[in-house]
Amino acid sequence: MILGIDVSTYLEELAHGARYFDGNREIDPLDAFRANDVDCMRIRLWNDPYDDLDEPYLAGTCDDRHYIKLAKLAKEKGFSILLDFHYSDFWADPGKQMIPKSWQGLELDELCQAVYRFTCQVLAKAKEAGVAPDMIQVGNEITNGMLWPIGKLENDGVRGNYDAFCRLVDAGCRACREVLPEAKIVLHLERSHDQAVYQEFFGEMAKADIDYDVIGASYYPYWHGTPEQLFENLDACRVFGKEIMVVELGYGFTTEAYSLGGEAKRLVIDAERAYVPGFTEQYPVTPEGQAAFVRDFLAMARQHGIGGVFYWEPLWLPGEGICWASEAGQRYIHEEGKSTSNEWANQCLFDYAGRKLPAFDEYKNE
Repeated sequence: MILGIDVSTYLEELAHGARYFDGNREIDPLDAFRANDVDCMRIRLWNDPYDDLDEPYLAGTCDDRHYIKLAKLAKEKGFSILLDFHYSDFWADPGKQMIPKSWQGLELDELCQAVYRFTCQVLAKAKEAGVAPDMIQVGNEITNGMLWPIGKLENDGVRGNYDAFCRLVDAGCRACREVLPEAKIVLHLERSHDQAVYQEFFGEMAKADIDYDVIGASYYPYWHGTPEQLFENLDACRVFGKEIMVVELGYGFTTEAYSLGGEAKRLVIDAERAYVPGFTEQYPVTPEGQAAFVRDFLAMARQHGIGGVFYWEPLWLPGEGICWASEAGQRYIHEEGKSTSNEWANQCLFDYAGRKLPAFDEYKNE
């Protein structure tokens, strides 16, 4: 089974002085992951993550230049690479799939051409730089479509519009096959406990003859049910004849906020959101509970023949200047007024001071 990590913010961490420790000994966390036989690095990519003044939206500033720099480091360390196209200038997920600024106003035919050209251009640059990805995601958490409103699948609880959506996905997949025919293509959804949606979605991909290789899922217990529900759904997806991976995984080690400048910072997963009846009792949100979750999840993934598991942002420590979004980035995705600090820091495999947590040693290939 492939073990992977998404550490797309890592270069930004280093630029702000992040340090990582095993006990009192400072370590290179990428070397430590490789020592655990973690062998693939997932790197997200945004089209143009900058505002009108050319200031970055932050959260890694994951454009094509960032991809090449981080991918070169990954290759030096011995990782293979999964490139994650968001097809947006900033965060894309089930609740937002913003059309890039330079593509706004395009009709469907033009948008398909834009997806195709952009995908080809990025992959050609990566290939020329010697960091061609081994796997490529066409869209990020596209359960409800992408490039809204043109490629949106769900409106007010009603699902549809697969014809337009499939044309957009096909444009990305065709570009991948033409530039890097050996790379595996991943289609990635969340809502991984929802068997009906997965059967519908991948059934429509089969009807449209979309050329892809891997069904990818996100799994966060706070939103996606129990592991039993996840694996029942993924087992049912075997009917589509594709490899299956969990391309995002995470679980917290605390619900206590960190302090920055004397101020307690907001967390996405606080004590209220972290509680899952019947689950949190077994896996409390503590360092020991996180370690037990990681250990048991990997064992279940192997039992169910999952092809890969990727832990999401295990190195995203809190710190001055470490932000999930700039204010301009928030405006772009219409999420103004929130704190800009790192709201995901309690999901790391290192604590707030950069010390390795017990779960790190459970996240290994055996």
